[in-house]
Amino acid sequence: MPLLQIDDGGFTLDGEPFRLLSGGLHYFRVHPGQWADRLRKARLMGLNTVETYVPWNLHQPRPDRFLLDGGLDLPRFIELAAAEGLHVLLRPGPYICAEWEGGGLPSWLLAEPGIRLRSRDPRFLDAVDDYFDRLFTPLRHCLASRGGPVLAVQVENEYGAYGDDTAYLEHLAGSLRGCGVDVPLFTCDQPADLERGALPGVLATANFGSRSVQGLAALRDLRPKGPLMCTEFWIGWFDRWGSHHVVRDPGHAARELDELLATGASVNFYMFHGGTNFGFTNGANDKHTYRPTVTSYDYDAPLDEAGDPTPKYAAFRDVIAKYAPVPDGPVPPSGPKLAPQTVALAESAGLLASADLLGAAVDARRPLTMEELEQDFGFVLYETELPLKGPVLLEVEQVRDRAQVFVDGQPVGVLERENHEHALSFAVPRAGSTLAVLVENQGRVNYGQGIHDRKGLLGKVLLDGAEPTGWTSRPLPLTGPFELGFGPVPAAPVGPAFHRGTFEVTDPDDTFLHLDGWTKGHAWVNGFALGRYWSRGPQRSLYVPAPVLRAGTNEIVVLELHAAHRARTVRFRDTADLGPTEE
Repeated sequence: MPLLQIDDGGFTLDGEPFRLLSGGLHYFRVHPGQWADRLRKARLMGLNTVETYVPWNLHQPRPDRFLLDGGLDLPRFIELAAAEGLHVLLRPGPYICAEWEGGGLPSWLLAEPGIRLRSRDPRFLDAVDDYFDRLFTPLRHCLASRGGPVLAVQVENEYGAYGDDTAYLEHLAGSLRGCGVDVPLFTCDQPADLERGALPGVLATANFGSRSVQGLAALRDLRPKGPLMCTEFWIGWFDRWGSHHVVRDPGHAARELDELLATGASVNFYMFHGGTNFGFTNGANDKHTYRPTVTSYDYDAPLDEAGDPTPKYAAFRDVIAKYAPVPDGPVPPSGPKLAPQTVALAESAGLLASADLLGAAVDARRPLTMEELEQDFGFVLYETELPLKGPVLLEVEQVRDRAQVFVDGQPVGVLERENHEHALSFAVPRAGSTLAVLVENQGRVNYGQGIHDRKGLLGKVLLDGAEPTGWTSRPLPLTGPFELGFGPVPAAPVGPAFHRGTFEVTDPDDTFLHLDGWTKGHAWVNGFALGRYWSRGPQRSLYVPAPVLRAGTNEIVVLELHAAHRARTVRFRDTADLGPTEE
């Protein structure tokens, strides 16, 4: 593969002038059985490069464990890109933001009291150096210098919005070089943050979604010579629970792209294809109020969540064709979808009653955080004894992020971080009743100082002003499969419960799970975690990739935390419902 060179005049590739026409495509948000399809569609739109982040927290879920297979087989993804004739921009972090859980930083870092993330704290740097070594040892052959498609590697991510420690960035760059990364390095920042996030001797690039001339002018002020590039050209946006589905007019976005390319700059669309925050992987923002991101990462991109071309695909391809060759042929068609069907979930199992099958309780004088329990995602169930009958005031210093409270299995209230709730009054029916608090991690904060986001019940927990001294903390990661002793659905189930059903498929195709009439929870198909649902919206369907399904009988499990559909049915449909829009 040719090498990318950076000089005063711009980029060259194999000695010829070169413009990066790239699109964001996160392998970890796409089922691996669909990688090749998405990469082919990137080339057909006129792109010559794809960009991906690397989620440290998935690849290294524990300090002594590193994963690089299945849906995390990054070498295979890169090789598929090369087979499609695409170059690759690699963004390994260690911090990636990406509206991803914790910005990609492993939760086990937060088990260290007082650790300072994204800093020269030796505990953090030692972990980063180990991560880079584990990541790039099997990836070196993918670098362009060794015949692979990876043209350049990013150092950190929008660091100028977080700090201004050049020595920290220099350490990361040195660590990458020490791991054999000998292709060009680059940084990216929003225009106002460029100076704080740039690194001497390293390519600086800018992130913006409009006002291209002004954004590139800020970059030129910082670097009077060299290539101009927008590493994140925002052509859509992400959604949060309780808001609207954000969209951007295709014509307006295309005009902004035309303005950008007319300057001669290179571009990376953020996103070309957004994909899905499967399972528990969505992030959150916290600018004085906690706001979790939804499951879909559709991003109003040129390819929608199911990989089908949107109006932006054709509009962008027409603009690209003004500046570079575009493959002949029509816009790729939408993929086939399953015929709609309704599925009855005829079996159930209560979560509280099944807790001992889902995780082992740990005794302690206080509630333990998820990080202390070596838990990444899911729930923690806390229990303690209520010694007296009568009214009780429960006070929690910090709820991270949503706590459902039960007395002897009966729900008595909810405390939500998003609503700044810390106290709840309820009646205790008898001395010796059991207080249970089920806490959901709704996504660690992925941006700003809030990334130090430990989960569970934090700080003091008081009952009528006194601290109970005996707690059990039970991690419930809910990774499946679920062997819970399912039985017939009771007439009036109380509390969180798993609901199970089966359905038949002849030819597996994409579909969308609609949970109209359900309240809040999670869903799995054939053990594959689709993600969270919540009746507050905007998202009202969950994408089911075709490779998750199989010909014959398939299983669906829904964990409903509150009130299930009265008829205990769900519906598979051939269209998504991402909610009302707001441009």
